[in-house]
Amino acid sequence: MKIIDLHCDALLKLTTLETANFAEDVRIHANQKRLQLGQVEAQVFAIFIDPTIPQSLQFLEVMRQIEAFHTHVLQTEGMVHITDWAQLDQLAPHEIGAILSLEGCSAIGEDLTKLTAVLDAGVKLVGLTWNEENAVAHGAEQDATLGLKPFGKEVIQLLNERDIIIDVSHLNEQSFWDVLPLAKHIIASHSNARALCDHPRNLTDAQAKALVEVGGHIHVVYFPLFIGEGATLDHLVGHVEHLAKLVGVEHIGLGSDFDGIDRTVSGLAHAGEAQNLLEALRTSFSDEEVYGIASQNFRCYVKKAATR
Repeated sequence: MKIIDLHCDALLKLTTLETANFAEDVRIHANQKRLQLGQVEAQVFAIFIDPTIPQSLQFLEVMRQIEAFHTHVLQTEGMVHITDWAQLDQLAPHEIGAILSLEGCSAIGEDLTKLTAVLDAGVKLVGLTWNEENAVAHGAEQDATLGLKPFGKEVIQLLNERDIIIDVSHLNEQSFWDVLPLAKHIIASHSNARALCDHPRNLTDAQAKALVEVGGHIHVVYFPLFIGEGATLDHLVGHVEHLAKLVGVEHIGLGSDFDGIDRTVSGLAHAGEAQNLLEALRTSFSDEEVYGIASQNFRCYVKKAATR
């Protein structure tokens, strides 16, 4: 059963590891060989910039990761750059769709021309923050009462005009609530249920309901820190069960966070083991529902978004 995964950080490893090889480097959770083994038919590759990098140099790092996407990922035979969601239905059986996202807008400062350049490079999802504060909004590790900034509204307007999906996974609570009524297309690319694991990167029940009410989706993340103490595949399935009961299974998908995490769940150590999660989901969901979680729910999401 094919999978669409909305988040990995392989580009960070491709720009920081020496002699990295996207095709089969075992240091990369989501290398091509593992994506094939796990039957991942489309993978979102996040552009993540370490907040310790001086702000004046962060946009250069964005460009370096976009270059790595082209020279490492797209130059690997069988990888196809997805710049239009309709391409998801045009992939050959042996092909894997590769999609760019931007994980936080810190690198653009207060310059919309930089954001435009990133979107022109093919970015299809944009998170407004990582965990920190920037010129756009406040991240998950900031005071929950501090929200979207004036420049953030300009950013959202541009993203709406370009039909870009706004990713709320790393926003703090007030920023989340500020963004919700403004975003044309919205999603949580890699977040779990805070009711089961009380972490600021997870969604409260109220947030999950509100997100889906405005047309959004929630993609669960594989990081043990966001699953709970002693995290197992069954515990991750528990997050899917909770969210499905809350908002409907048709609004749930997958967002591994592979290559952005330093710990993994047993049986889900890299993209090549992704089918193990689908098997675990079959204990609680029908084959049709698992198919939806794996890929079809997101396909329906982008097709519906195309009509808005």
